[in-house]
Amino acid sequence: MLHKLIRRKAERQNQSLAERISRSKKECIPSHIAIIMDGNGRWAKKRALPRVAGHHEGMKTVRKITRLANDLGVRALTVYAFSTENWKRPKLEVDFIMRLPEEFLGTYLPELIEQNVKVIMMGENDTLPLYTQNAIRKAMEATKENTGLVLNFALNYGSRAEITQAMQKIAQQVQEGTLTYSDVNEELISQHLMTCDLPEPDLLIRTSGEVRLSNFMLWQLAYTEFWFTDTLWPDFDESCLLDAIDSYQNRNRRYGGLKGEDTN
Repeated sequence: MLHKLIRRKAERQNQSLAERISRSKKECIPSHIAIIMDGNGRWAKKRALPRVAGHHEGMKTVRKITRLANDLGVRALTVYAFSTENWKRPKLEVDFIMRLPEEFLGTYLPELIEQNVKVIMMGENDTLPLYTQNAIRKAMEATKENTGLVLNFALNYGSRAEITQAMQKIAQQVQEGTLTYSDVNEELISQHLMTCDLPEPDLLIRTSGEVRLSNFMLWQLAYTEFWFTDTLWPDFDESCLLDAIDSYQNRNRRYGGLKGEDTN
């Protein structure tokens, strides 16, 4: 009897989730969602587990959210996996995080291929351990022809360094005479960023209750809608993503101008 009740409850929850997904698809879906995945360490601490256990659980959340985003028709999902500042963390934790792409992609790559997901990465690849580079390179090669969701791992990434490098490349081109001073504009700068092949994010999600950008996509987020939640990343599920998208769909995006009733 108890098993039947549990099964019926699960069926109702799944039906409710399916209904919410169906409703979301009828509205404007964000083309690009960026996520600052925060709270893995606190999730583990609350359970008297080592911090690395939270990172491992967070990896499973990436899978769930990727599947739903792809199903909803999101074009790009950028997940902030490791910042240039994260090297300051304890070596044991850093080493564990550097192994996660290898485990994640080794386990889920066949599923990503089946779902037509394309894997890319932005960040300083050359300074990552070779096993991390190889795992990312293998996934990018295996999915390069896929035409569904673009899963973009921000790994060893820092926005200030990205913008600095873009400015250096542009300055060099000006110095070489292939560009002039008057050629430098917002579009040119965007073309020199690591996200040049992606649309700018429509929606930024940050978990764990923190309300800062932490050196993440500072240029690209100029007109992005922000959504913050106290939910820790390992606890972030499909319902949470739908909550964020529901909020996005109910906002009036003006891009600095006026829209609709605001013009009256």
